[in-house]
Amino acid sequence: EEIFINVPLQEVLCVCRLVCCQWKEVVDSGSMWRERCRREGYPICNVSETQDWKLFYFLSKKRRNLLKNKMNGWIVKQNGGDGWRAEGVMVPHSNEVVKKNFVTSYMCTKEQQIDLAKEGYSPAFMDRFQPVIKISDYAPRWDCGCEYLIVVQLLNAKKQVVQSFTPEIISFQQWNDQQWNQMIHVFRDYGPGVRYIHFLHGGKDTQFWAGWYGIRVTDSSIEICP
Repeated sequence: EEIFINVPLQEVLCVCRLVCCQWKEVVDSGSMWRERCRREGYPICNVSETQDWKLFYFLSKKRRNLLKNKMNGWIVKQNGGDGWRAEGVMVPHSNEVVKKNFVTSYMCTKEQQIDLAKEGYSPAFMDRFQPVIKISDYAPRWDCGCEYLIVVQLLNAKKQVVQSFTPEIISFQQWNDQQWNQMIHVFRDYGPGVRYIHFLHGGKDTQFWAGWYGIRVTDSSIEICP
């Protein structure tokens, strides 16, 4: 097992596993994949011992933000008032990498649609394992009243909704504490058929000021998690 842990992954799966039954048994063992997770720094402290460690390893290795957080990565649906704008963050973010945010004017929304197969998650994989899908978004405002909305949908091959997250519109009062507020939702046990993820968010200012006084959003993400 120690030898296989130090062999490149491609060789372990495509060469070593095919040599004999004993080697296949070692390669398929949960202990080997658990140790591989530990050595590569994937968090395993609170993971159940009944976890499929091979699946956990590959989901951890592939985990990334599927959204493209640049303006040209989004499709603008509504661009009211003075429209969308990118700007430097007014308030430091807990993620030090985040230096910019998008800001709305009057009723602005934008969207992205993720094709899971193109991102490396095949239909067979999604149907069999139904991995956890985690969405996250951040939004604040303090100097003007504003509203924030988000809609995330899991879609089948015909772009029909399998499951959705559609919370009520959130209002931010003027002169609030201006902290970044994180919106999180986790999709589980959504059944077979999910092929796309549709993510839409936006908002508006509630005082109809000229310029960019609507909701700010940043660090939006969709992750396929172990």
